[in-house]
Amino acid sequence: MIWTNDPTRWMLVAGMGAGYALVCLAPYLRTRRKRLAAARAKAEAGAEPGWIVAYASQTGNAEELAQQTAATLKLAGIPAQLSELSDLSADELRRAERALFLVSTYGEGDAPDAAAAFAGRLMTGSLALPQLHYAVLALGDRSYSRYCGFGRALDQWLQAQGAQSLFPRVEVDRSAADAIGSWRQQLSHLAGTSDAPDWSAPAFGDWRLAERVLLNPGSAGAPVYHLELEPLDVALPDWQSGDLAQIAAPADPAHAREYSIASIPADGRVHLLVRLQAREDGSHGVASGWLTQQAAPGATVQLRLRQHRRFRLEDNAGRPLILIGNGSGIAGLRGHLKARALAGQKRNWLLFGERNAAHDYHYRAELDGWQRDGVLEQLDMVFSRDQAERRYVQDRLAEQAVQLRAWIADGAAIYVCGSLDGMAAGVDAALATALGRDALDHLATSGRYRRDVY
Repeated sequence: MIWTNDPTRWMLVAGMGAGYALVCLAPYLRTRRKRLAAARAKAEAGAEPGWIVAYASQTGNAEELAQQTAATLKLAGIPAQLSELSDLSADELRRAERALFLVSTYGEGDAPDAAAAFAGRLMTGSLALPQLHYAVLALGDRSYSRYCGFGRALDQWLQAQGAQSLFPRVEVDRSAADAIGSWRQQLSHLAGTSDAPDWSAPAFGDWRLAERVLLNPGSAGAPVYHLELEPLDVALPDWQSGDLAQIAAPADPAHAREYSIASIPADGRVHLLVRLQAREDGSHGVASGWLTQQAAPGATVQLRLRQHRRFRLEDNAGRPLILIGNGSGIAGLRGHLKARALAGQKRNWLLFGERNAAHDYHYRAELDGWQRDGVLEQLDMVFSRDQAERRYVQDRLAEQAVQLRAWIADGAAIYVCGSLDGMAAGVDAALATALGRDALDHLATSGRYRRDVY
């Protein structure tokens, strides 16, 4: 087609170009606004803050403790800069004289997603820090062989740079109260105050196990149950999709287990998806065994809700969403889809993997309904054992690379929920191949690539 000097057509082309430019520019502007806000906060705290409080959090525990730590310093009149670890620059560390690091470990000794940029940028090299006095609170889970691996690696790296430890590293096994109390005691001593804010988490409440349904009878995998719970004698609390429920099982109330919430407040109940865990000796997991086998319907469950800021929609609520997961990870993604359906947001793409379509197609009727109603613009289900060659969700993602790039160019955010072993690593590799590792790291830094994996 040959275009003449038709003003109407040229105006149409210009309008289309401007619209595309705005779509491309919007993510940059949002990230820039966040960084400017952080810079203003630093300026308000003073050019040379007395302390840096840096956190690296996967599910929000380290961030919450960092906020409480900064509040304790503020109470003592000590200016402090609260910062995500990956936002810290080499120059800020060189200038700092006091720094407190509160960091989680992800999987087998890795840095949390939000700290990967810091680990890759700074911890792979040397940085002279002889003036720095620091302390490390390392959060972990002793069931992993590299318990508190990232916290220990950070501590060792700081020592190797010449930094001096204010007191020995404090390690916390699954939010153990005694270890957190030790950190608080050391902090109060350093700050010169014992009148610190309340660090205690909300108390567990009494909830009723209202419903329990086996979702995968006949499956080759472990049983998966849909649970519904409602509070006793109090109003239903508020939460957002992406948040977590903590369950204190009677056999081990000191170590609460966390589950992704598969519902929204409009449902009137907290929905959970629990896979029965079995040990090598045939015994069941403490929490999963009690919730799915021992507790009778109507039983009282000790439960509390916890914000999971890193997996909430928040700034991504108006974006297209790419939701990826496997197994019981459908729980966290279902919560987001429910929120999207309620809000009338229809640009959603779900890629999900399980074993067999005949037994493991969790919430099939609901997903089919969302697809018919347009809530799910695209649905890709992958069942690994329904063909001779094993296929997984990361394989389908690799096949959809062109579509993936188009969604990302349109401003989409990526949410991944499910198993750490196999799926999460495979999906991350497929995303890096399709988008480029630098681009994927930028998505993570800007909050457009979020994971809830276990």
